[in-house]
Amino acid sequence: MKKLFGTDGVRGVANLEPMTSEIAMKLGRAAAYVFKQGKGRHKIVIGKDTRISGYMLESALTSGLCSMGVDVLLVGPLPTPAIAFLTRSLRADAGVMISASHNPYQDNGIKFFSRDGFKLPDELEHRIEELILTNEIEHIRPTADEIGKAYRIDDAEGRYIEFVKRSLPRQMDFQGLNVVIDCANGAAYHVFPKVVRELGATVEVIADEPDGTNINANCGAVYPERLQQVVRELRADIGIALDGDADRAVFVSEQGELVDGDHALAAFAFDLQARGRLRHSTVVGTVMSNFGLELALQKAGINLVRTPVGDRYILESMVRHGYNLGGEQSGHLIFLDFHTSGDGLISGLQMLKLMKRTGQPLSQIAQCMTSVPQVRLDVSVPSKPDLSTIPQIQHAIQSGEERLNRTGRILVRYSGTEPLLRIMVEGREKTMIRDIAEDLAHVVKKHIH
Repeated sequence: MKKLFGTDGVRGVANLEPMTSEIAMKLGRAAAYVFKQGKGRHKIVIGKDTRISGYMLESALTSGLCSMGVDVLLVGPLPTPAIAFLTRSLRADAGVMISASHNPYQDNGIKFFSRDGFKLPDELEHRIEELILTNEIEHIRPTADEIGKAYRIDDAEGRYIEFVKRSLPRQMDFQGLNVVIDCANGAAYHVFPKVVRELGATVEVIADEPDGTNINANCGAVYPERLQQVVRELRADIGIALDGDADRAVFVSEQGELVDGDHALAAFAFDLQARGRLRHSTVVGTVMSNFGLELALQKAGINLVRTPVGDRYILESMVRHGYNLGGEQSGHLIFLDFHTSGDGLISGLQMLKLMKRTGQPLSQIAQCMTSVPQVRLDVSVPSKPDLSTIPQIQHAIQSGEERLNRTGRILVRYSGTEPLLRIMVEGREKTMIRDIAEDLAHVVKKHIH
């Protein structure tokens, strides 16, 4: 059982365990030991989002890495997918991103990328934890010129901009499109508007003034209401909302309607399939992907493979089986033809490309699937006991499934990043699925305390 790492790195309230500077320094030392293979100088890239605690954790990580004889390449605030790319581009041994993604500013997180730009497999995270918890490497103390150095990389942003542009045909531009971008006061506040403007679109930007405490605050992919309002007011062609570390994107149509990751995934799947570019006629989603997505894909002869929640599990399935498109309802979309991770900027550019090439407005593109009614509730939990050991919860799930009578489904799972139990119920009748979800939430509150 992993003690530090969740589904997406180490995460928690900044300056409380496990997100303390002490743990960050130990993570740096352990990561340096794990990734420092072979002779010669070694280097690891560190990036961050715009949280005020990023300074503290960046310094601690840098100290830990340098203390093990590894050089550190600091790139400052950039999206998580930029760190995955720069790790490869700079020929680094690994990459580290300091971010809690869509969480509020008081949280932070640390996630690692291997030299090829992929998130770490469980066994490597287990090894890093083991090194921290056993003090196995406490005695390793390089001295003199064997201590690592830290450098600022000045052209990191430019490298990344050119990289995301390469996901488009060379001759394509977006002249004539009016785009509103919500940067969530996060890591892409500078780079994404620049990319879209360079490609010729008219761009209005909101939530692009980070102050260390306003990341994801009533803005971005988790809170798209303001973006919807601005799109309507400006009569824009599309709104694109990123989250704090810009690895996800959700869209707003010209009518101001939200287009989530499931609808975007369906649109991209149909487009790739029509052009003979959807590998194995398969899309990878998660257990949370709306049942309507599965129905729409089936009708088009496309398979949907479901994984546990988390873009890392989607990516693992894609790499293992040779698929090239996957994603989540939350807006994590992975185009493996272009990148090794979910990238909100690439997702945004691909949607603009689809609109430009088809000549269709986003409202029409999004009609490619119809969502089945879905209710999602989050219940705060003080602990996370195995649900199978709580008969009252199992009975409530079974009772709900009997009421649905095979016309829907129930999913109950713990969040991998927050102290929450997530309840999702899908079915034809909105009133019934709401009742089932609320009954389940009541039972959970009563028996997990």
